[in-house]
Amino acid sequence: MIDDICIDCFLKNFQMVEISKNINVEICSHCNSRLEEGKWQESFLPEDEIIYRALERNIKISDLVENEEINLEIEQMKGTIAECYIEVVGDVYGVSINETHDTSVRILKTVCPTCSKIQSGYYESVIQFRADKREIKSEEYEKTNEIVEKTILKQSKVDKLAYCPHIAKLKEGYDYYIGSLKTGRKIAENLREEFGGTVKESPRLISEDKSTGKGLYRIWISVRIPEFETGDIVEYDNKIIQIKDIRKNRAIGYDIKSNKKYNLSLKNIEDINLLKKEDKIETTTILSISPKIIQILDPSDYSAVDLEMKDEFKNYSIGDEVKVIKINDYVYLID
Repeated sequence: MIDDICIDCFLKNFQMVEISKNINVEICSHCNSRLEEGKWQESFLPEDEIIYRALERNIKISDLVENEEINLEIEQMKGTIAECYIEVVGDVYGVSINETHDTSVRILKTVCPTCSKIQSGYYESVIQFRADKREIKSEEYEKTNEIVEKTILKQSKVDKLAYCPHIAKLKEGYDYYIGSLKTGRKIAENLREEFGGTVKESPRLISEDKSTGKGLYRIWISVRIPEFETGDIVEYDNKIIQIKDIRKNRAIGYDIKSNKKYNLSLKNIEDINLLKKEDKIETTTILSISPKIIQILDPSDYSAVDLEMKDEFKNYSIGDEVKVIKINDYVYLID
């Protein structure tokens, strides 16, 4: 007896499985992701596997059933509708029961929110690539485009919004519109790694989410590369330095007075004063050489200038052309 009912009468009306006669599965027609329990899940599954999983999610088995075995079959496809057969074998109070059901699974092709954003040209961040107090060179733009493309390609494996729907080519620099903020920040970091300089973010309110009342923002990311470049002469910390390399938060150079290596922190970039661009460094001729003196021709007035002989100049010969700069009426020979 089960309560006031005998086992035979109980089993006549007992149903092991509950399942809807019609099941709908929403699949994005662009990326094949599927909607499960209100959330979009990425899917690389074939269509029949998606149907089987939809059946499994919708089957509800009574707690009284033990040792259950479930057999699922797709009997036929009619367009986007799969006619399915379900057979369940299990034990209820020690009695083996066999139960069958027919149901259909309809595949609904739609567009997921992410693909909808991509189609509409949605973007969360804008990278403003600029140079401080100078024009950006064509080769710098080429390198920047390469970095953006490579970063997006790598990020696209983990970020569906890793794409660039638009590039605005302005006189002062390029603006790269990036689908996701995460990828935008990654690109900005890679640009800073290559060129040095500073990165600053500026959020802008674009609208309000009507459902939550919260503001929706886009982030403008300013990537500003230094005014000076490799080969330029700068003044920093009372030293005159020729820049040899620029990376991330620092520039590497040589003090032209001591010929010692020197690291410049780009966090203090406002304290770095550009003295001479590399293409403005002048060339002159060595007039004479002695153990203590190297004499050169001042390119500004063609007068003879005696400079202290240093170890790095001992391989020069009379008549050699050398590079010099003149700062505060003092001529420096650049190795």
